Amino acid sequence: METAGLWMLAAVACAMLLTGLPSWIVLCAVALAFAAGGSAFGLFTPAILAALYPRLVGLLENDLLQALPLYVLMGVLLNRLPLADILFRVARHALAPTRRATPLAGLALGALLAPMSGSVGASVAMLSRTVHPRMAAAGYPEDRNVALVCMASTLGVVVPPSLVLILLGDAMMRAHTEAANVAGLAGRIINTQDVFHAALAPAALLLALCVAVIAWQGAHEESSQGAPARREMLTAFAAASLIVALLAGVALGHLYAVEAAATGGMALVGYAIATRGLDRVALGAVLRETIAITGSLFSLLVAATLFTLVQRAFDTDRWLAQSLAHLPGGPFASLAIVLAGVAACALVLDAFEMIFVVVPLVAPALIARVADAPWVAVLLLLILQTSFLVPPFGYAVMMARGRIASAPGTRELARALTPYVAAQAAVVALVIAFPGMLWRESSPGKAPAAQQSEEAARKLLEEQLDAAPAQ
Repeated sequence: METAGLWMLAAVACAMLLTGLPSWIVLCAVALAFAAGGSAFGLFTPAILAALYPRLVGLLENDLLQALPLYVLMGVLLNRLPLADILFRVARHALAPTRRATPLAGLALGALLAPMSGSVGASVAMLSRTVHPRMAAAGYPEDRNVALVCMASTLGVVVPPSLVLILLGDAMMRAHTEAANVAGLAGRIINTQDVFHAALAPAALLLALCVAVIAWQGAHEESSQGAPARREMLTAFAAASLIVALLAGVALGHLYAVEAAATGGMALVGYAIATRGLDRVALGAVLRETIAITGSLFSLLVAATLFTLVQRAFDTDRWLAQSLAHLPGGPFASLAIVLAGVAACALVLDAFEMIFVVVPLVAPALIARVADAPWVAVLLLLILQTSFLVPPFGYAVMMARGRIASAPGTRELARALTPYVAAQAAVVALVIAFPGMLWRESSPGKAPAAQQSEEAARKLLEEQLDAAPAQ
């Protein structure tokens, strides 16, 4: 019954599609149902669930989780304040000579604010309100309009230091630690900063290809607006400078993610108070929404911890590692199968569910085979982003169609998204073909050292399960 963990994933996908219940409820229900079945069939004892408490304590002691509510606060404030509109208008005015000012400004806004908004859903909400109506007024076809909103909203997945990158970096550090213990990998364990650095070159390349797609599509500007007021230009310059400084500071290792998120959140609150953009009632609503979203994310984290614990009780992680180790075709075959599975899961699950549920299951086994953890992390990010753009189930596509009443049909939107998906595929292919293009300060986990025996590896995994480290 080692494959029960995979059936758990299938059950979660079906339950989420059929019931529409929150993902944390579905994860808990499926985990408890499979735990009861495993206990009834004598595969493990119910005492295994006692390991949940120390796993949760170890998980919630992670300092990086302090950044989570701060990112959520920034996302909520960006959706309520006129700052995004001001940045878009000023960028559009600055890019007017290109005759493609509107889509380029929309792409720039996504690259600038998506890493700070906290999630793809928050980015879609902000861009649907800011970019979509102005592109429609400028005469852009609706399919290209919505496609750009979808593409720009996913940039927070790969542009550091987004919340997705922070959480994935932490998950990859834990996966690398486990893989190093089992496979005897040489070199140091990666950290979040390694993932930030590795993502920089692919993110820059993807942005360049998106600009090329916009240029290739041609100009559709049919209306113009007057120059922004001087006050708006100064506000946009100050805001853009602060955001770039914070993002660069974290990506280059000069600032902690928590410090940058706290600075950005306080700057937005200060701007709201100074411009009277939020009164006391509105500020209270912002805080309540922030607490509600943060609570849902922590609920998801707790549910995913229970879910992965039950998967490990079925020995699915060990079975997966052994299956990948015996695949014909070597490490690249293992990589292709895992990436294909992640792409399929991402059509149903969002980024946080993928990081909390799927990555802890597949990443240790894959790193034990491939060893290059930063490379694996970047490929997982790119595959996630690509899956979010694939209609009709891509997460960004569904969110955009839910937000924009005039969104085109699936066929039209798929045609408009094709150039962006092709750009994604090109970046994935280049990263696979040229791992050396990634920025690395050192080479963590280069190659397996002396391989341990299967018995020793199993003993180590059992000790880790008993010690219940947070995944």
